[in-house]
Amino acid sequence: MTTQAQGLHAQVLDTLGRAITAGEYPPGSVLRGDELAQRFDVSRTVIREAIRVLESMQLVESRRRVGVTVRATEQWNVYDPQVIRWRLAGADRPRQLRSLTVLRSAVEPVAAGLAAHHATPEQCAALTEQALGMVATSRGRQLEGYLVHDVAFHRIVLNASGNEMFARLGDVVAEVLTGRTHHQVMFEDPDPAAVTLHVQVAEAVRERDAERAERLTREIAVGALKELDVLAP
Repeated sequence: MTTQAQGLHAQVLDTLGRAITAGEYPPGSVLRGDELAQRFDVSRTVIREAIRVLESMQLVESRRRVGVTVRATEQWNVYDPQVIRWRLAGADRPRQLRSLTVLRSAVEPVAAGLAAHHATPEQCAALTEQALGMVATSRGRQLEGYLVHDVAFHRIVLNASGNEMFARLGDVVAEVLTGRTHHQVMFEDPDPAAVTLHVQVAEAVRERDAERAERLTREIAVGALKELDVLAP
């Protein structure tokens, strides 16, 4: 596929993905290749490539004698980072944020407790470095800089847990944190208490205090849910 075709493919995929996840094409809707090619003024090949990706995300399915149909929401791959990104860009953002934050609250405290047992010295050092980076960017409306450290911090916790299933949730958590920032579901500066808790989690992991690491991470999750009550009710 040429560079131009790749660009068109990405545009079509993004537009269709956002439309499907926003409900503009309800479950059971039929997507016809010729109509889409005419609408986007692209070749049928570009449409087929976009549909193939949507099928891999389980947003649509190809059915003989019917065509490409939109699948029920329950069948979507809701853990796919791009699907998360599209859903957070739509009107259903508050419910999606809450659902993902509840998922984090169930997983990350346990991951932090495991990290206290399994983290390597290098991971402990990296966790402390990212926590201090969060402190340094927590004032002066530096949300983008803070986001970089926040995402890295939580990735390290999940990876350091030693559980490959938790580690694979790194992209999911990254999309939640990114969406929360980019869609203004954040205060102008992060909650100082939450920043302090991240520093304390890094300390607990470094000191091999699993109980404390789990408890502190649960406090972070509870705080994130309370923020949603205010910012995305």
